[in-house]
Amino acid sequence: MLVRKLLTVAALAAFVTGGAFLSTGTASATTTLVSNSCTGSVTGQMGDQVAIDGASVKTLVTNGANNAGTLAIGSWAGDSIAKNHSIPVGQVPNATGGEATGAAIGKAVRTALANSGTWGLGLDWNKTLDSVESTVAKGCGLTLLASNYVAPSTPAGRSDTGAPQGSAGTAPGGASGNLSNLNPGTAGGTGGSAPMRDYSGIPTATAGTAVAPGVRYPANGTLPGDASAPQAGVGDQSGQGADIRDAGNAQSLASNGASNDVQLPMLIAVIVLAGVTAGLVRTWVLRRAA
Repeated sequence: MLVRKLLTVAALAAFVTGGAFLSTGTASATTTLVSNSCTGSVTGQMGDQVAIDGASVKTLVTNGANNAGTLAIGSWAGDSIAKNHSIPVGQVPNATGGEATGAAIGKAVRTALANSGTWGLGLDWNKTLDSVESTVAKGCGLTLLASNYVAPSTPAGRSDTGAPQGSAGTAPGGASGNLSNLNPGTAGGTGGSAPMRDYSGIPTATAGTAVAPGVRYPANGTLPGDASAPQAGVGDQSGQGADIRDAGNAQSLASNGASNDVQLPMLIAVIVLAGVTAGLVRTWVLRRAA
């Protein structure tokens, strides 16, 4: 019975000791980086806590308390915050870098000063704390850098364009072919670009005969040159209006006589020509006789 009790006590002691060891190991895994300045940059591992030394904002707290107008004693407030050597302001992000903004630092300093119990806050504590927070926010700002951050790499067997390497894809516009000639984008956010498209295979329309705007869409629904439409000199023209006529609608003048009769003007011309000829012959004969 005694041996059983001793074993039970030993097991409980081992359990408590192991739990305490595990708790200590977990707590020690988190690192707090304390900066001696509220400006500049802090480099650490991803997940590390970042804090500032209260002495780095002593002057800002003193000025903020003095400017509050609440009869606050700025030097007391500054000395009080300087006693706090670790004021948490942020955490190193899981990225290349981040920041602890001035607003975040000002809010953290306000909380630390309010918890200090100093007598230098004057008559209106909230007003004094507001002035201190605003002053610190304007004068502070930290850049947080992760030294162990590794950018994600492109999966094996795939190119930067997202298509498997060595395979053919579909280029923009529906043209199939190898996409290896595309220009990939950059890691900074610049988009990729494609080579200029070739439009040489697209059929083009040839220029036709210009048609006057008034006859492109006639009222009868037929276009110029339509075989079904009445042509010039063909068909009945009586149905057309006074302002629409086919070309070549000419008619000869009426004649009372037959087409082979010799008219009076022709006879007169023949008589005149005969008289002139006779006169010329007479003159030529007389000159030769002389």
